[in-house]
Amino acid sequence: MDKEKTLALIKDLSNAPGAPGFEDEVVACIRRHSEGLGEVREDTMRNLYLCRSQGQSGKPLVMLDAHSDEVSFMVRSIRPNGTLSFIALGGWLAANVGAHRVLVKNRQVKWLPGIVATKPPHFLSEADKNKAPDISSMVIDVGASSAKEIQEDYQISMGAPVVPDVSFAYDAQHDIMIGKAFDDRLGCAAVIATLKELSGSSLNVNITAAFSTQEEAGLRGAQVTAQTVKPNLAIVLEGSPADDTVVDGSEIQTAIRKGPMLRHFDARMITNPRFQRFALDTAHEKNIPVQEAVRTGGSTNGGVIHLAGKAVPVLVIGMPVRYIHTHYGIAAYSDFENSVKLACQLIQRLDETVISGF
Repeated sequence: MDKEKTLALIKDLSNAPGAPGFEDEVVACIRRHSEGLGEVREDTMRNLYLCRSQGQSGKPLVMLDAHSDEVSFMVRSIRPNGTLSFIALGGWLAANVGAHRVLVKNRQVKWLPGIVATKPPHFLSEADKNKAPDISSMVIDVGASSAKEIQEDYQISMGAPVVPDVSFAYDAQHDIMIGKAFDDRLGCAAVIATLKELSGSSLNVNITAAFSTQEEAGLRGAQVTAQTVKPNLAIVLEGSPADDTVVDGSEIQTAIRKGPMLRHFDARMITNPRFQRFALDTAHEKNIPVQEAVRTGGSTNGGVIHLAGKAVPVLVIGMPVRYIHTHYGIAAYSDFENSVKLACQLIQRLDETVISGF
């Protein structure tokens, strides 16, 4: 895997704006970086399907899944003073939202900079100063002074998507990536990198990659992709919340720099134990570092994919990301690389007999 080109891929995907339901620019980015890897098509939700070129009829079908959207916001209304009230798209903590830069998409398809603002402390009572912030009390300020200016000059309307204004950065000395939307642009990049690594290889399975939309709005896109692809088996590549800075040492299950996390359980899926064992054994045999986790909350597209049709064995390869569902994520490139290595090794070992054993 060419590291320089892969980092450029991750950067492009991370920087692309893609609120749930507004994933157009991410989908265009995926199309650019997937050129030559297979047949590409879309549905009306802008789910993108990439069928590997080397497929042959009669072989089991493996779906690689990643989602193209990111946690973000939507303009709810325009206030008379020119500020914008908004709602959250995806799971945000209000305490992480205020005083950050955002980009608002206007009717001319331009992204305009703004700030998430709250009432300054000078105008708060002592009681209000001690209250936890709430998104309903926040506004986005783009610099306008009236609703008329917002509508006629800024060309911003109700329903406009809003995304964090963050640029990807890579610290080569420490091999660390910092950026937005690692949930799940790291997964999108990993799917593309996996297909590139397998290009030209003879496999005993066919592969369709599905880049689904609206995962952060309730796994909606994957409900369609799973029915469309009808896979015999699926691998979900996901940016997963790292816990190494937020829990006691004995409880850490998803640390950066220690390889992908393979979850046994989350809020929407109990991982097929035979597929999970197969993956853990493969990682051990190939000296690929992995972590195991039992999650008490959260979920992935696996939650709907594993219930599709007559049930589908699903494995989630989770790349640890610190401070997920905020403006900034921190992730180790080595975890991304080992996730791709594991996905490639698993796919190369799969055939009809192995899959039927799950």
